[in-house]
Amino acid sequence: MRGLFVTGTDTGVGKTVLSAALLAAMRADGEPVIAHKPAVTGLDEPPEDGAPAWPPDHELLAAVAGMAPEDVAPLRYGPAVSPQLAAEMAGEPLPRKRVLQSAEAAVRDAELAGGTLVVEGAGGLLSPLAEELTVCDLAVSLRLPLLIAARPGLGTINHTLLTLQAARTWGLDVRAVVLTPWPEEPSPLERSNLETIVNLGFVDVDTLPTARDPSLDELARVGSALPWRRWLGERPAVAQPA
Repeated sequence: MRGLFVTGTDTGVGKTVLSAALLAAMRADGEPVIAHKPAVTGLDEPPEDGAPAWPPDHELLAAVAGMAPEDVAPLRYGPAVSPQLAAEMAGEPLPRKRVLQSAEAAVRDAELAGGTLVVEGAGGLLSPLAEELTVCDLAVSLRLPLLIAARPGLGTINHTLLTLQAARTWGLDVRAVVLTPWPEEPSPLERSNLETIVNLGFVDVDTLPTARDPSLDELARVGSALPWRRWLGERPAVAQPA
């Protein structure tokens, strides 16, 4: 089954924008796509003052994948906490089986459509999703190649290397770390962070520029340079002689 699992070094590190950029770039290339995010939290949080108006995660992913938001994220909560805690606060314990079944349904949808599945986790790799289920557990269950979204700035080396170590301990196939948002003129610190993660993490590191807005065209623009075909294990097309 063709697909990618997007996780992060923390919450708020750009997982959703990376996932949306992948979906948009794939669609622009004619690929059928399916998006899945097991749970969305923080829907009751007001936007930050002066922040650009971006839709909630599941609405953004739905828009670029051509899906209904409730089909992208079957579990949606108001408080900005882990899905497990949000479910407990709502008086609805969240069993492991429910999250796994929803993800398996997304896999079946992608297989029926002959498309590519992009799954975005919630929080970091070891964040709790449900009772006795972490994001890492879900990734192991789905057996999809893993992408790690990380900040480019101060502190990212430690967070990224720890996430890499955890992923590899659990046998996950890490295809790349993606630093996002990558500035047009990166600082010496940011350049050094990229090089250090490559050298100490023994991993490919790619970068995703800042998307100016959440439109499909803009997300496809920033996602078009990502080597998603290589991440999926595809060989680049070879030009045929005239």
